Amino acid sequence: MLAALAHARDAGDLGDIPIGAVVVDADLRIIGEGRNVREQDVDPVGHAEIVALRAAAYARRTDDWRLEGCTLVVTLEPCTMCAGAAVQSRVDRVVFGAWDAKAGAVGSLWDVVRDRRLNHRPEVVAGVLADESSALLASFFAGRR
Repeated sequence: MLAALAHARDAGDLGDIPIGAVVVDADLRIIGEGRNVREQDVDPVGHAEIVALRAAAYARRTDDWRLEGCTLVVTLEPCTMCAGAAVQSRVDRVVFGAWDAKAGAVGSLWDVVRDRRLNHRPEVVAGVLADESSALLASFFAGRR
């Protein structure tokens, strides 16, 4: 989570909402890193989780897109798109910091990753360094108001 927080700080410094993510493999090595790049890249899907998942898939350099055995770690509860990407990428678990009551899709507003109708349901670990993650977001938005 500390690495994800560092990426979140970088995103905020560059004018994007401060959300960071990493993907770690079964040996806890970081194989994918990301931060929000929506503003920087003018990309509506430039969320930290998407960037990190793409980087992890590329880093594995296998003929298999599945990220089985991996964990997605992100500073804010994933939105619907990112929760869906976690399911589709087949990560074993999703770890996140702050809850997102407005758009969270891993238990707050929706619970995409635990939907029994889907063919994959990653484990969820919530609230890891939540205060630090929330503080970054609060500081960012306070500066915008």
